[in-house]
Amino acid sequence: MTITITAFERSPDGGKGLARDTRVRWALEEVGQPYEVRLVSFQAMKEPAHLALHPFGQIPTYEEGDLALFETGAIVFHIAERHAGLLPRDANGRARAVAWMFAAVNSVEPAILELVTAKILEGDKPWTKDRLPLIEDRVRNRLGQLSRRLGDADWLDGDFSAGDLMMVSVLLRLRSSGLLDEYPNLAAYVARGEARPAYKRAFAAQLAINAAAPPAG
Repeated sequence: MTITITAFERSPDGGKGLARDTRVRWALEEVGQPYEVRLVSFQAMKEPAHLALHPFGQIPTYEEGDLALFETGAIVFHIAERHAGLLPRDANGRARAVAWMFAAVNSVEPAILELVTAKILEGDKPWTKDRLPLIEDRVRNRLGQLSRRLGDADWLDGDFSAGDLMMVSVLLRLRSSGLLDEYPNLAAYVARGEARPAYKRAFAAQLAINAAAPPAG
């Protein structure tokens, strides 16, 4: 059965790999599964056909036969369970990898997204100047905890897993802020993720779509 995912017709980040379909592309590339991409405009994301797949009108979605999924964590978990390569074979190792997937989206990403929102969507608000240092401190707190746990290891728990895929994807959002550079082991960790051939293929595929898209407006 053909796997089809949805992606932005034109990504807001211009193809820098921050749109969440990159996580799904990366997972599929890691496990060697071919897939097709259906591009969706911002208008189409709010129309009934797409809302039937994603009730919150976002991307990506995942379709395979009569299965339709939304939410990147759920999609990556499904891919990792269905195909070898993203979860350890032993039960305890698999459970820990899944825990790191949840940690990426529940413990680390919220503070990072708050920082992105404050800078991009609320940058002109009068309260932002005072609020931004508080948000940055919350991000640093999480990064410090993660940095101490990672130590000098290559990956979070033994070999590369879906937990690392999700965590690296989350941390990539910090690149422009400079905060990641304050934690050299985390910066190196992200660089290792980006160096994986599967990530490079996923990134290139998303970038190609945006490079071919006509200019906005």
